[in-house]
Amino acid sequence: MSREWGKLSLVLGWAAVVEGDPAIRKLVVGILNEIGVPSVDFDSADDALIYLRSMPDGCPLVIVDQDLRGQLQGAEFIKMVKAKWPATATILTSGCLLDASVVPYSTTYLTKPWSSDDLVMAVVNLLQPDRPLKKH
Repeated sequence: MSREWGKLSLVLGWAAVVEGDPAIRKLVVGILNEIGVPSVDFDSADDALIYLRSMPDGCPLVIVDQDLRGQLQGAEFIKMVKAKWPATATILTSGCLLDASVVPYSTTYLTKPWSSDDLVMAVVNLLQPDRPLKKH
């Protein structure tokens, strides 16, 4: 990970991570932890939605993979989250190239394999829109 991330100002908020692959889920949670973003993680969107519905204010950030076990897939999950909590920032990931029409409005799309820097930039730019990061 870039040495620049240590210079980030405090990133406010927390994230829900929804990823079926345990190794990738652990990697995302670890990256978020490195930049000071606490997270809760799930292996299905169904479980994540149950949890989020117990949170009156929802969640500031959702990072979800498109292909998940269970009834809900990533894009559908994001649409449901945005319908209830429109201010929630969202990142959709996928190992398959998705047609732009599948990616919900105002959602950042990262194709796998993404780099740690790409994920950090997406998270920081969504949670700190007044202080955007750019690749050097």
